[in-house]
Amino acid sequence: MTIPTARTKAPFDAVLCDLDDVIRLFDATEVTRLERAAGLPVGSTAGSAFGPGRGGPLVLGRLSKDAWVESTAGGLADRVPAALALELATAFARAPFRTDHEVVELLRAARAHCPVWIVTNGTPWLDEDLATLDLNGLADGIVNSARLGVAKPDPRILLHAAGRAGAAPERCLFVDDRAVNVGAAAALGMATVHFRTAADLRPALAPLLAGPAPHPRR
Repeated sequence: MTIPTARTKAPFDAVLCDLDDVIRLFDATEVTRLERAAGLPVGSTAGSAFGPGRGGPLVLGRLSKDAWVESTAGGLADRVPAALALELATAFARAPFRTDHEVVELLRAARAHCPVWIVTNGTPWLDEDLATLDLNGLADGIVNSARLGVAKPDPRILLHAAGRAGAAPERCLFVDDRAVNVGAAAALGMATVHFRTAADLRPALAPLLAGPAPHPRR
């Protein structure tokens, strides 16, 4: 008789987790202050930064930071003076960020049981950003759309991440704050968490964390 291992009893074999607005949180205080002072609706700068011709090329690795800032400013130039548009765009690109400590600790705990991979629609300078954060022991690796050239919700990036984690898609838990990305993962058979706060993630990981860790992971 074959005795099932702890790994086969686990509810899933890998966790694939989004980065921004899940693990990494941005501080928009300065951008919001500038927008209000300029009489712009809050969120106008973000709308320009990720609007048509900017957001897609950015996460596919086709825009440098300077080019993105200039393009974002150009998208605001019909509403505010050019100098202010550039100030807004620069403040947005340089917005400070931090980690959600509760999410980080949950993922570190999960990694003792199975691979954890970050799957992000990122930027060409993501590694430089992450070097300032304490992500030690959080994940086995990062799949960055700007390096891969494919962005969520394209299923190819999700299948690539599952492959890097060494897990079949239907044995992955996918975590993301965008419903369209969650839907794409669900269509591949992945278990999913539509993330809003750590309270959404904790119950999804609970069955995994309740079992014995197969071996410690560095």
